[in-house]
Amino acid sequence: QVQLVESGGGSVQPGGSLRLSCAASGFTFRRAGMSWYRQAPGKERELVAAITSSGGETNYADSMKGRFTISRDNAKSMAYLQMNSLKPEDTAVYYCNANYELGPNEYDYWGQGTQVTVSS
Repeated sequence: QVQLVESGGGSVQPGGSLRLSCAASGFTFRRAGMSWYRQAPGKERELVAAITSSGGETNYADSMKGRFTISRDNAKSMAYLQMNSLKPEDTAVYYCNANYELGPNEYDYWGQGTQVTVSS
């Protein structure tokens, strides 16, 4: 059974930091590209950051560059999102996503999300 379990969300003041974690199980983690998405109330889900299966390449949405860092630990089947200099507009539910191809099939999994609230 595939599971992605996010943790680390919470409430923080503007300028603060949070580190989100995503614990993966039920699939071969080292084969999957991992991503973080977020969805704010009334808005569509958007990509925050992505990292390749090896961890060798990362990609960020423009508004997160320089503030957020995605990383992974394949030995622990964990993905992380370090968020610094948080702004009120970063308030959203953050989701972990795993995606990989195996033969002709593509697999795409989502966690349940973790709430991040940035407010003074």
